[in-house]
Amino acid sequence: MAGGGRSSARNRVKSSSMEGSEVDPLLRDGKPKQMPRKVKKGDQGFIHFIGANLKALLFFSLGLAGLTAIASVFYYYVLIPRSDMVHDRQLMRVAVPLAAPRMMDLPQFQGEHRESLYWGTYRPHVYFGIRARTPRSLLGGLMWLGMKNGQFFPRHFCQDSDDLKRYGWIDHNGRDYGRQELVDRGLKLVTSFIKMKGDGSGYGGDWAVRVEADNEKSSSDDVEWGTAHLFFYLADEAGNPLSTGQEGFTFSDQMLLTSGSRKDVGGWELRLSSKDSLETHFSGFRTPHIHNLTELLITALSFNAQRIGKLELPDAAEKFSNILLFQISAKLPFKFDVAFVSGTDLKDSKVEERIESLTGTTLSDRLNERQKDFEERYTSSFNLENKFDAESTLVGKTAIANLLGGIGYFYGRSKIALPRGSTLKNGDTFAPYWPSALFTAVPSRSFFPRGFLWDEGFHQLLIRRWDIGLCLDIIGHWLDLINEDGWIPREQILGAEALSKVPQEFVLQHPTNGNPPTLFLVIRELVKGIKGNKFSAPQTKEISAFLERAFVRLEAWTRWFNKTQSGKDPYSYYWHGRDNVTTRELNPKTLSSGLDDYPRASHPDDHERHVDLRCWMLLAAECMHSIAELLQTENQQVYREMLQQLSDFELLNQMHLDDATGAYFNFGNHTEKVRLKWFMEMRGEIRTQELRREVLETPRLQLVPHVGYVSLFPFMMGIIPPGSEILGKQLELIYNRTSLWTDYGLRSLARTSSMFMKRNTEHDPPYWRGPVWMNMNYMALSALHHYSQEDGPYKDKARTIYDELRGNLIRNIVQNYNKTGFLWEQYDPKNKGKGKGARPFTGWTSLVLLMMAETYPDL
Repeated sequence: MAGGGRSSARNRVKSSSMEGSEVDPLLRDGKPKQMPRKVKKGDQGFIHFIGANLKALLFFSLGLAGLTAIASVFYYYVLIPRSDMVHDRQLMRVAVPLAAPRMMDLPQFQGEHRESLYWGTYRPHVYFGIRARTPRSLLGGLMWLGMKNGQFFPRHFCQDSDDLKRYGWIDHNGRDYGRQELVDRGLKLVTSFIKMKGDGSGYGGDWAVRVEADNEKSSSDDVEWGTAHLFFYLADEAGNPLSTGQEGFTFSDQMLLTSGSRKDVGGWELRLSSKDSLETHFSGFRTPHIHNLTELLITALSFNAQRIGKLELPDAAEKFSNILLFQISAKLPFKFDVAFVSGTDLKDSKVEERIESLTGTTLSDRLNERQKDFEERYTSSFNLENKFDAESTLVGKTAIANLLGGIGYFYGRSKIALPRGSTLKNGDTFAPYWPSALFTAVPSRSFFPRGFLWDEGFHQLLIRRWDIGLCLDIIGHWLDLINEDGWIPREQILGAEALSKVPQEFVLQHPTNGNPPTLFLVIRELVKGIKGNKFSAPQTKEISAFLERAFVRLEAWTRWFNKTQSGKDPYSYYWHGRDNVTTRELNPKTLSSGLDDYPRASHPDDHERHVDLRCWMLLAAECMHSIAELLQTENQQVYREMLQQLSDFELLNQMHLDDATGAYFNFGNHTEKVRLKWFMEMRGEIRTQELRREVLETPRLQLVPHVGYVSLFPFMMGIIPPGSEILGKQLELIYNRTSLWTDYGLRSLARTSSMFMKRNTEHDPPYWRGPVWMNMNYMALSALHHYSQEDGPYKDKARTIYDELRGNLIRNIVQNYNKTGFLWEQYDPKNKGKGKGARPFTGWTSLVLLMMAETYPDL
């Protein structure tokens, strides 16, 4: 997902120079330029859009904005060492926050709301982990020893190479309860998490974890387990020393594992409880590197195995250890509870009563109650009672549970690439972003366990229907990442644990490149929900306050797109950042579009026009206009004009429509006569070969003739009038088996395309060149549903296609889940719809639940 999409080969995005003009080219004398009504293909000129209305900007920048600006100046010119400064002020702008009140400082995100979300399973990159929403938290987690070919292997980070038969959340409400199953070659673990706020609790309350271990042997490859070795750990990111709770460390019913005190939660204790016969050992370590716990475990076990010949931790700790590993070994089956209580230093803290309520039969009762609540909420939130069989219902619950259970909290500093040739005084080629927190869902716990901007808009279409407060909190965190230029880094790699999962060459974020502004998908629903009285009075009040605070940030974001991603022709756009000098790619990737290797113009230059980005900008214009109307801002007319221009159907067709096929195409300097060819050369006495691109024809400015998801964007966004013949042609494209239609969903690229399923480089297999993706299929379903309810000659045909496509998508996802135990990143139409790519992938693939519920955005 480097650079905005998720490239399986993870190729580098070429950095281009920043455009640093101080004058907004979209304005003339403070007013929007007048646009011609028609544009011929290939015409050149400036694109011109509105900028922020000065009065509105000043209005929204009052109050905390002044403090933000002062803090920014102090941080970047006082706290940062002079050796880290860049001479050019323009280079430094990238690391300065937007001078506007922070979203997360809104009253609705304080008090009870903030405390209720303090603890959680906010470490999606590990099989089971707990942390608080604070930069330097106590961390809890689980490891175990898996077995393969008679050898033990540690399990900690979610990774495909572990080859677990299945793992993922069965239940999770996003706040205070979750239940997960993990099956590792016959060893089945069930981890349950619950959070409570009781009398005497400290800030954030208490939490408990139940771990149940048993055999589940279902194939010849599975191990018949006797004894299992599990490890629960507690680590302090702040470096505070931890100590074991008792001498001897011999378990009997209940034991104090460790205790301590912190400013956030006060005094605290961690207890272990079980009715089974457990063998317990421990190790303690002093290290600032919390992410290397697996290596610490291996070192400790290996050392003791050589010394005493047993898989036991040595019951020893380094001085001032800030990490404690607790080994819990027993014969299967067994279970144990780990309880964390806070505020133990407070008067009347009632520690023993709270421990009792977090363990044993009382914990069992509470977990059963939360599970029942989850089931009822699932049914009521998506109105699915008695509409699907048990298998489909399980997949729907898995989708929402894993999306919510995959929410993580991250803290750190993004690394922003400097323009080519620029360096800091210390030699770094990147500028550090300001220290930032991000609360976000993640696409995949194994492959992409961090925040991705364009994914998050799709995630929130689900989460907002489950928990509107959670949704606003997540969007607010993302909007607080906007910098002074109105840019948001697309891929968020914050903190040592997140960095440990990403190769160094893919860490840098490029401030010239964007990402689809999909957050507007859910913002549109929020605005329309308020106007349609679909929320309760308290919800309406909070959403209105949220939109009022967000307006200046959304305005800066929109302005950034208009200024940096505009094309030569009026009201045209193209994704900047494509590599125009590559000799290795068959078609230079467009990672910033999110569609990675989807074929665009063969020779990138500034004549390009990308229809998908134009449609995203229409969505942004629609949202900005709606919010301006709702808030009665002074610049309503400005956004009305922007919306009118981008809604011009005739202008859109002149730019992008192929009249013969009814498909919408990108435009640019292009030739179809390109291929990858092996070139041989001698390097000294060694013959080498390299796969390079060979161009057999001079490119020319033209529509890029590849039918695929991009060709459907005006349809998917509901831009085509219901009576237009173009709609009929689009439906024919969709329903054509030689083009996009399969029994498993719509292909990302037509079979007739010259790039269909073609590799882009020797090591870069096809990604968006044929496989079925759920986010785009969901958008297609949304449009089909919309047109099936609009009066017009294609109403019935749209309904027929909708019913069949929806059935195909749901059936294939359910069948794959039943066979494999996972939701997948994409599905292979050439191999009977088999899941492929990352697993588990419960980001936008979880949209299958909205397909089941027939819940779509109001286009």
